[in-house]
Amino acid sequence: MQQTATPVSEPLGEPRDPDRRMMARALELAAAGVGQVSPGPLVGCVIVDDREKIIGEGFYIFDRVRHAETLALEQAGSNTCGATAYVSLEPHAHHGRTPPCTNALIAAGIKRIVAPIEDPNPEVSGKGFAHLRSAGIEVSVGSMAHEAERLNEKYLHFMRTGRPFVHLKLAVSLDGKIATRTGDSRWIAGEEARALSHRLRYESDAILVGAGTATVDDPLLTDRSGAPRRRVLVRIVLDERLQTAADSQLARTARDAPVLVFSGTSSAAAASDAVDTLQALGVEVIADETGGRDVFRVLEELGRRSIQSLLVEGGGVVAGAFIDAGMVDKATFFIAPVIIGGREAPTAVAGVGIEKMADALRLDEVEITQRGSDVEITGYPRRRMKDEG
Repeated sequence: MQQTATPVSEPLGEPRDPDRRMMARALELAAAGVGQVSPGPLVGCVIVDDREKIIGEGFYIFDRVRHAETLALEQAGSNTCGATAYVSLEPHAHHGRTPPCTNALIAAGIKRIVAPIEDPNPEVSGKGFAHLRSAGIEVSVGSMAHEAERLNEKYLHFMRTGRPFVHLKLAVSLDGKIATRTGDSRWIAGEEARALSHRLRYESDAILVGAGTATVDDPLLTDRSGAPRRRVLVRIVLDERLQTAADSQLARTARDAPVLVFSGTSSAAAASDAVDTLQALGVEVIADETGGRDVFRVLEELGRRSIQSLLVEGGGVVAGAFIDAGMVDKATFFIAPVIIGGREAPTAVAGVGIEKMADALRLDEVEITQRGSDVEITGYPRRRMKDEG
């Protein structure tokens, strides 16, 4: 299957030296694996000869098994002696699903390796660079490190914490509402924003909503981007009182794509017939005493299932729970030029909230983009209330 690479831009005015130029290309190649590498990382590789001519390229896709370095070396053929390899992440030196990439680079006669960041995977971390250096290969680390971190933010976060990277996405009106007082929310955002929302679903391993959203909207929560993906999108409902109906779209399609319902222990016990019915349809009901209110425990459970990334789509109670817990790693708001009004209309973020403006969750690295008549604001929380360690 032919893949196209997504360009990775460099800051304006930055000198385009050879290392940055080639690393930018390696990151572009790595991005071609989006949706097809989890639970692994995005990796691209460029090999250049001593005249700085590209002689080999490759990028990683999980089901293809072979790594980016191996593919690039194969394309370069017999021209690799004395060449430089640009790899978007530290090459691995252990036997996993494939032999060590470091062995292949050493055997090919590569004289220099350029990589932006170390791989935090304990089986890899630092060992790949050490193996290459012990073989006499020059290793340069740091070129375009920030861009590489952002490209692999889901994988890196998962490896460092054991929990999925959480991306909160909400569509809101100018007055901060996510639905009318009757619960109608279709559609606040326009077509361009909705198309990007499906792209975000495509880039995620799982999607999560609360029981209110699941009940009122009766959503499918599927990825309709049309792009190839390796893992079926896991659909998750935080449903403390076990309100998920057997005739809901989620329950009726649970055998086509996984559905996890986090329910309270007492609710599940009191509604054992409902649990049996849901499970017979293929829904997995996970009962604990918090009923999904403890989002940290939810994320730990998802981490045990190797879910690398989670898109949280609301509603307001769920969004508030994740923000209160400090468990949002990235936020995207689509702001539509509509005014809904109404004291009973739900707001985008509920939860406990803060007492002082000084404690407000502020975003850094903010990007503001026009999406049709809507405005997208995406950024990263400045402070994490829970340590990534």
